Amino acid sequence: MKIVVSGGGTGGHIYPALALIREIQKQTKDAEFLYIGTKNGLESNLVPREKIPFKSIHITGFRRKISFENIKTIFRFFKGTRDSKKILKEFKPDVVIGTGGYVCGPVVYAAAKLGIPSIIHEQNSVPGLTNKFLSRYVNKIAICFHEAKEYFPIDKVVFTGNPRASEVIGQDGVKGRLSAGLSATAPSVLIFGGSRGAKPINDAVVKALSEFGSKSYQVLYITGDVHFEDVKKEVELIGNPSNVIIKPFIHNMPEVLSGIDLVVSRAGATTLAELTSLGIPSILVPSPYVTNNHQEKNARSLSENGAAKILLEKDLNSKSLVGSIDQILLNKEKLKDMKAKAKKIGVPDSANRLYDLIKSLS
Repeated sequence: MKIVVSGGGTGGHIYPALALIREIQKQTKDAEFLYIGTKNGLESNLVPREKIPFKSIHITGFRRKISFENIKTIFRFFKGTRDSKKILKEFKPDVVIGTGGYVCGPVVYAAAKLGIPSIIHEQNSVPGLTNKFLSRYVNKIAICFHEAKEYFPIDKVVFTGNPRASEVIGQDGVKGRLSAGLSATAPSVLIFGGSRGAKPINDAVVKALSEFGSKSYQVLYITGDVHFEDVKKEVELIGNPSNVIIKPFIHNMPEVLSGIDLVVSRAGATTLAELTSLGIPSILVPSPYVTNNHQEKNARSLSENGAAKILLEKDLNSKSLVGSIDQILLNKEKLKDMKAKAKKIGVPDSANRLYDLIKSLS
């Protein structure tokens, strides 16, 4: 089987694609892959690192304000489609799957025009412009939130979940805790703001440090690389409690997550897929700066099912942060109930579901 995968712009589009590829490689040793992305996108570094063949096209996204750049983007789309057709004709894939980002537009559109079976994978509860456009041309649409189906032709929609959910299953949680400097036994909360961090979350945590020092639980606080030095300077003035571990980034997130009792984070689709797959309760601080406010809508999908508490950024401060953590982590019954409800909506076999959908078209 030969499969073309396209997705880019953010890790939320790329990591699910890589998780899917790894799962297919486990199951089908002779599967061949080609990843099509952009030369300047994050995918141009992440994909070759995984030793996956990579080709690039030039394309940019539409600006939401009226701009001359949008006219240029239209011309780039048509050139990107021509370039994609050439690449697809050379590779001869059995199926093409787009996991999001504007690079998928010309690639998946080209596949549809060439009569190659195609799928888009929508990670969020509210789809972006590219997937809304492509939904008219593809054969199937894989979704991760049931709320997303209202935006697409219902006969094409298949609920698969996010392939990243499959990668966190079966990790050694104790090993993960110890690798991060945490105790193997004390209740633990992980606080992070995504791969680059989030300043509003960092500000609230720094102001809460002295209060955290008196708690019976331990805190693993990930600042994000770009914020670490600034946070470090503030912590040197305030003091670092012994039960708070501060790191700029962790590379073994699935392993660490497996040993965590509660998470405070943004509400990106990949993070939520991992949390629900593991059955980890969460306090979600949705980013208000994303398209269509989709993070808040993602978060509400969990909170309405009792798996998470939402703490809007405008309400976030040291007091509300510590109070929310105490409310869950220091209440064993509430923690147990939220764990069960998170687990109930998780999709740990999501990579298999998506692969089955691919096989049905190839």
